[in-house]
Amino acid sequence: MSQFLALDYGEKRTGIAVTDDSKIIATGLTTVDTKDLFKFLGEYFQKNDVTDIVLGEPKRLNGEATHSSSAIAKLKVKLHETFGKPVHLIDERFTSKMAFQSMIDSGVSKKKRKNKGLIDEISATIILQSFMETQRF
Repeated sequence: MSQFLALDYGEKRTGIAVTDDSKIIATGLTTVDTKDLFKFLGEYFQKNDVTDIVLGEPKRLNGEATHSSSAIAKLKVKLHETFGKPVHLIDERFTSKMAFQSMIDSGVSKKKRKNKGLIDEISATIILQSFMETQRF
């Protein structure tokens, strides 16, 4: 069985989420320092069968590219060239707000809601869930 892996990429931190082996449920995996991302992914891919990478694509409210769009496009190419896996872009508008709201709805304390790494991880999970919904018939 294999998995999908999603990234909520940021300059400082990157949230990571994966599916279960049946590709039914998206779950937050971790948040890593972005400088360590490729090392982490290389080690993860050695131990786990990941077929596709899903990358959050930042967009403006009107759907236009943002200042981060060129960096994400370069990252997409580098991920594919480094790991040889298809990389899919998924609109990540509002994922941070949705992640924060899900923390409130789940009863996460105010102190834990300040953990930006947790927000990034939940955002990656939302990105992955969005991708999985586009794959269903």
